[in-house]
Amino acid sequence: MTESTCDVNGYGMVSQKIKEKLGLTKSPVAIKFVLRENDIPEDIKKIAQGIRHCEMVQKAAMGETFYATAEEQTCKGGAAALGLMEAPEKVKTGEMYQGLGRFSSLGSAKRTMEDIPKIEPMMYALIYAPLDEANFDPDVIVVISNPAQAMKLAQAMVYTLGGRVEADFSGIQSICADAVAGPFTRKRPNFTMGCSGSRKFAGIKPEEVIVGMNGENIGCIVNALESMG
Repeated sequence: MTESTCDVNGYGMVSQKIKEKLGLTKSPVAIKFVLRENDIPEDIKKIAQGIRHCEMVQKAAMGETFYATAEEQTCKGGAAALGLMEAPEKVKTGEMYQGLGRFSSLGSAKRTMEDIPKIEPMMYALIYAPLDEANFDPDVIVVISNPAQAMKLAQAMVYTLGGRVEADFSGIQSICADAVAGPFTRKRPNFTMGCSGSRKFAGIKPEEVIVGMNGENIGCIVNALESMG
């Protein structure tokens, strides 16, 4: 088991405080990027069946811990954004999303795909766990919330240093690119409205939004939530 480190007494306490301060009913989700197979803790098992990344996040929010490789990721566009594989050609060019009626032209689709945050194809797997059960230091923490809860998180993010919170999204590849790959590569949190896929397959509700945060900064956010009352 990998020892967890955090400046607010471990991830169980972090998760509890986030849930209490925001009024969440589901757990924040801890996500860890894994470069090599032998880096996966022995007590974490591979997911039993292939599903989409957004569905995996929901499973973890409901209490399950597991890891998944590219083989178990049934949405290959999402898997590519997460650095598990090369993007399929029709995803790269934007043809797939234009074919789904999301764009008026191939040019607008391709421009959007070029701007979507993505990780170079270098990862072996991702580990997913409810934050309160994570026995590893998460790279990214995902919270599925309503707008009022997301607002409180935004207030906590600027509590100490001030500034503005940016939301960078395009309505596609939301929980994979916007909420996980973006915070991982850019080292800053992001707010996203979900996408057609995550709302259809992962059950993201019409009244829910998604927040992706950097694991190494979570202590500051929790401390801010407590100070804000």
